[in-house]
Amino acid sequence: MTVRLFAMLRERAGAPAVTVELPEGARVRDALDSLAGLAEGVPLVMAVNREYASEEQVLDAGDELALIPPVSGGATRAAAWARVSTSPLSLDALAERVRDARAGAVVTFQGVTREVERLDYDAYAEMAEERMATIAADAVERHGLCAAAVEHRVGIVPLSEPSVIVAVSAPHRGEAFAGAREIIDRVKAEAPIWKKEIEGGEERWVEGKPPSPRR
Repeated sequence: MTVRLFAMLRERAGAPAVTVELPEGARVRDALDSLAGLAEGVPLVMAVNREYASEEQVLDAGDELALIPPVSGGATRAAAWARVSTSPLSLDALAERVRDARAGAVVTFQGVTREVERLDYDAYAEMAEERMATIAADAVERHGLCAAAVEHRVGIVPLSEPSVIVAVSAPHRGEAFAGAREIIDRVKAEAPIWKKEIEGGEERWVEGKPPSPRR
């Protein structure tokens, strides 16, 4: 089966994926054992078919296994939208996505590159989009938002340019602020996205925590 790799794991292997031979009825931990040494010292969360999974999950023929190292901090559901993009992000365009006649408040947020020359983002893009869309939809339901949208950039993001943007609309400002805060906090904790700092010819993957498999 194919095992997808990201960020520091991809660099260790020298490839975005590796192939392992597993017997029928093998579990996720069997795949991990067959990759001995590759993930040494890296706390991992695993994903099977873009859903977080435990080491005891049985693997079927055709499953896609991904190894998710600690994360740096378009699917649609309800009034929610999310995208991973290789292009520069536009906060104005995202705000237009959440405009609603019922809304008395529109709150936006952008996280920008700071202190270093540039950042280089890597992502398990398909899973990241699905996870971000779920997070946005959860916020719509929990806070009574009219709409929510989130977009994350991958690749090189120069100093002062946005790497992630969020926009929400709601009848009142309290719900809008709370919804936007929840979305950005959960995206940083749960979406399989990694960043590398680049400054003066030196490169360093930013350490983080294992992504949360909750919800």
